[in-house]
Amino acid sequence: MYQNFCFLLSFLFMATSCAFSQEQASLSSKIDQNISIVFLSRTKNTKVLAEIIHDQAGGTLVDLELENPYPQNYRAIVEQVARENETGFLPPLKTKIENMDQIDVIFIGFPTWGMQLPPPIKSFLNQYDLSGKTIVPFNTNGGYGIGKSFETIKQLCPNSKILDGYSTKGGEEIYGILFVMEGEKEKRVRVEVQNWLGKIGLIKHAEN
Repeated sequence: MYQNFCFLLSFLFMATSCAFSQEQASLSSKIDQNISIVFLSRTKNTKVLAEIIHDQAGGTLVDLELENPYPQNYRAIVEQVARENETGFLPPLKTKIENMDQIDVIFIGFPTWGMQLPPPIKSFLNQYDLSGKTIVPFNTNGGYGIGKSFETIKQLCPNSKILDGYSTKGGEEIYGILFVMEGEKEKRVRVEVQNWLGKIGLIKHAEN
């Protein structure tokens, strides 16, 4: 009886260890893949968020630049983006990614503009064939949330795997509040990002 009990315990231990090893191997295969962190940032909040993700997930940072940059004046850019959304215009991008076929995971970061996905991000998603790639959205906003932006990414990338995204409150440019991703806010976001990346299996482990 005692021998049977010991055998059962040994079997359960081996099965649990095997399952844990398989889970760890699956996670490692994810984080070893080539990662790009593509972002659009106007007031630097999304840029800092991209850098935090880079610190914790690795990969290459890609700052999206336009061939014809948006105006600095807030009201002017609001009006231009509204026209682009109405007409479906996709602003040409200056930024090019030459090795897209070698990238497995793409973080895509942006501010919410008019409760929609910014036109330059639509340009990026239309410019490349992202079939079979893993897409991870992240966002800053003025307090009104992601709007339709994450759903639009799903629509524009029907053959990609879309993971759960992350969003946090950034500046409120309409009220003259621009850069806020510093101090206690930045520390809080670091913790939130760490938890988020852990949940979706894309956090890198510190080397011993």
